[in-house]
Amino acid sequence: MNAIALNFDGIQVGDALPSFETPPISRLTLALYCGASGDHNPIHVDSDFAKAAGMPDVFAHGMLSMAWLGQVLTRWVPQIAIRDYSVRFAAITQVGERIFCTGKVVEKFERDGQRCMRVELSSANQDGQIKLKGEAVIALQ
Repeated sequence: MNAIALNFDGIQVGDALPSFETPPISRLTLALYCGASGDHNPIHVDSDFAKAAGMPDVFAHGMLSMAWLGQVLTRWVPQIAIRDYSVRFAAITQVGERIFCTGKVVEKFERDGQRCMRVELSSANQDGQIKLKGEAVIALQ
């Protein structure tokens, strides 16, 4: 689906959003996200710190995982069409995992004079372990 061609009447409940897969999560990705986000918690970049905290190694920031899931939306519709976006964190994303991000339309409705749709979102690793579950409300003409 192309964001320019999308319209409310052309979308049906059950339609899948374009999905995508991240490359394997690397330590470099985590370090770059620290700099970009300002979240310098050492549990995401310092293996010794992570192990001292009882973790097997460093792991991805929750908000980085949320951003990847948000890309399912912004690759589908313009950001201005997003009315609500929320997620529930289900599992930690480990270094080396590939993350598959998907979404589908589950409801169409009208709210405050806008034609909207509710979208369910999820991300999972290459073994199918769910990392995040989310939901968004999109308004389209």
